[in-house]
Amino acid sequence: MNKKTLTKLEYHKIIDILIEQATSFGGKERCKRLKPMTSLPDINTAQEQTAAAFTRIIRKGRPSFGSCNPVGESLKRLEVGAALGSGELLRICKLLENAGQIKAYGRHETVDDAEDCLDIFFQQIEPLTLISTEIRRCIIDEDEISDDASSTLKQIRRSMNQINDKVHSTLSSLVNGSLRTYLQDSIITMRGDRYCIPVKAEYRSQVSGLIHDQSATGSTLFIEPMSVVKLNNDLKELYGKEQEEIQIILARLSADVAEYTESIRTDYKIMTELDFIFARGNLAILMNASKPVFNTKGKIHIREGRHPLLDKKKVVPITVTLGDTFDLLIVTGPNTGGKTVSLKTVGLFTLMGQAGLHIPALDRSELALFENVYADIGDEQSIEQSLSTFSSHMTNIVSFLKHVDEHSLVLFDELNAGTDPTEGAALAIAILSYLHQRGIRTMATTHYSELKVFALSTPGVENACCEFDVETLSPTYRLLIGIPGKSNAFAIAGKLGLPDYIIDDARTHLTEQDESFEDLLTDLETSKRTIRKEQEEIEHYKRELERLEEETRQKRDKLEEQRDRIIREANEKAHEILADAKETADETMRNFHKFGKANISVAEMEKERERLRKKMNATQNSMKTDAKKPKKTYKASDFKLGESVKVLSMNLTGSVTSLPDAKGNVTVQMGILRSTVNISDLEIIDEAPAYSFTGRTRQTGKGKVKMGKSLAISPEINLLGKTVDEAVAELDKYLDDASLAHLSSVRIVHGKGTGALRAGIHKYLKRQKHVKSFRLGAFGEGDAGVTIAELK
Repeated sequence: MNKKTLTKLEYHKIIDILIEQATSFGGKERCKRLKPMTSLPDINTAQEQTAAAFTRIIRKGRPSFGSCNPVGESLKRLEVGAALGSGELLRICKLLENAGQIKAYGRHETVDDAEDCLDIFFQQIEPLTLISTEIRRCIIDEDEISDDASSTLKQIRRSMNQINDKVHSTLSSLVNGSLRTYLQDSIITMRGDRYCIPVKAEYRSQVSGLIHDQSATGSTLFIEPMSVVKLNNDLKELYGKEQEEIQIILARLSADVAEYTESIRTDYKIMTELDFIFARGNLAILMNASKPVFNTKGKIHIREGRHPLLDKKKVVPITVTLGDTFDLLIVTGPNTGGKTVSLKTVGLFTLMGQAGLHIPALDRSELALFENVYADIGDEQSIEQSLSTFSSHMTNIVSFLKHVDEHSLVLFDELNAGTDPTEGAALAIAILSYLHQRGIRTMATTHYSELKVFALSTPGVENACCEFDVETLSPTYRLLIGIPGKSNAFAIAGKLGLPDYIIDDARTHLTEQDESFEDLLTDLETSKRTIRKEQEEIEHYKRELERLEEETRQKRDKLEEQRDRIIREANEKAHEILADAKETADETMRNFHKFGKANISVAEMEKERERLRKKMNATQNSMKTDAKKPKKTYKASDFKLGESVKVLSMNLTGSVTSLPDAKGNVTVQMGILRSTVNISDLEIIDEAPAYSFTGRTRQTGKGKVKMGKSLAISPEINLLGKTVDEAVAELDKYLDDASLAHLSSVRIVHGKGTGALRAGIHKYLKRQKHVKSFRLGAFGEGDAGVTIAELK
């Protein structure tokens, strides 16, 4: 790839962000070396790996490779027979432990975890758990070897501790005893790995021992008493043995590790590669990116792409098409309208995609495979905002033209700007025509009107513009393909306060052809906006129609199900009636035969006929479904909560538990049955419903007793004005009675207030086993002042 292009398109900034996603030194180095590829199989492999890492991070979180430190130099030393230090062995241990964690991360724990292209990497990792465990057992940190590393080391350190204790005991007795008056301070100190005591210089002859040091003034001598000389010698000898044993332990561990140098080197290589792959996957998550689809036909179709270096909360997505019906796209419009950003987005997406990175665009975006990308971008509109001259631009363009071919993507920003407009436009048309004739995919931004006409009149060349809102003097940053853009210079100048007479004078210097062309651009842009708005409305209506169709389908299915059930029940009822009629007819025939043979009186025959007539009338009455009508017409305001009513269609009495809604529907509690009924089917009665009577009795063989719970318990309890404890106690007894009465639901009135009573009741209901569920009342049921509890 062209190095200047990588810099112009700020590819290095994407790499800097990618490096931050890697967690190991090797992974970061691998990210630094990432360059766009030109082999389609390699690109597809890299894209598959990035997608697999993306999926794994979403499902299982991001793995850490922080302990994957470089160990190549240590492994080379092992291969020539050298022994490693404790620090080098610890780094290898941490690498192997990290390998074990990555190996576990790569396993598929459930059947839902489908195999992917990263499995082959995880399968090659060898954690060498025995080696890492042994190193960890022997080495605590770089400066400390464990006592359990060997039995010899343990014995040496035990002896050292014993001698240390003897030395301290002996010196302590001297310091606190007979030598106390000769000492500068009552302390024990070290001089050259030897235990000493500070003696005043004038008492040197009074203390028997070896002088190791003296103070700067000469008033204090540091003397090793003769009584501890041998102990110190023994201690120094043990220290030497300790160091020898430590070297033996390190040599033994190094020899163990040396047997697996190739496995360790492979682990490091694979983990570095995995860190690099997961860095790409994490970058895709960070940018909300998706996998692009590559083709070799030179077709680019970016769906709502967002430049990755701009604030993703503010950047406006663009949709770009190139290489399908046209291979040259000319983007026009006012300054700061987003032309350069659109140009850079196309080029940077191409580089990112060919480097194996996902692009921040909608899925199913397409990118073409290019062997080279050439960009001549005017830096006035770039993020860096550095300036270039016409000569430098032209030098750059000349170098492009020497190397471009059909497998190249060429990007021009403000082509031939900075020179005479007439000559610049003519030269720009010539350059673009040359590239277009060779079929080279090209995208250019310009202010030249001549290029707009060139795009309109040349097959295979398309205009595009960055939308600009003249009313607010601000760009919308939307890229509109198929419409050339206006400079809007007059409109912008007028909004900024330039007098009208100056603008009118400026218009007189435009030719009639120029004015007509600008008017045409205005009409095209207006039409485009209108069409887009109508398309959005059509999409909205389409979604609404689909929703209504789905609702209609569900209602139709429900009605068909009800119809089938009613027909089935009617057939069963008709079958019963026919069977009963047949039985009655058979019985009648038998009786007539019996009456004809026997001497039966006319009175008995008439009595039997009357019995059959009553039976037929009873059957006929049971089949009548005439709906009764209320004696008077009621208004919605006639119905109050607790009002006793009769449901005419059901011939049942009950009480109103909710006020009428907008359609005149109320909820009526009829014993254990609750139903929503229209007021046209209700009749207000003076008596209370049967289920609310507490004094009603029924006759039994032993006299009069009270009715059962099912008629004695009300479906509603009023707890207004009570404390939480009082309300819970009363509610507990009430729910027991309601459960025994087999009520399916109850209504608990607690009011709104501060919400404390409601919260206490809800907390109590959550603990009750015979409460199936509970909810606040809906509109018409009491809203938040009522809780409806469903019982099991």
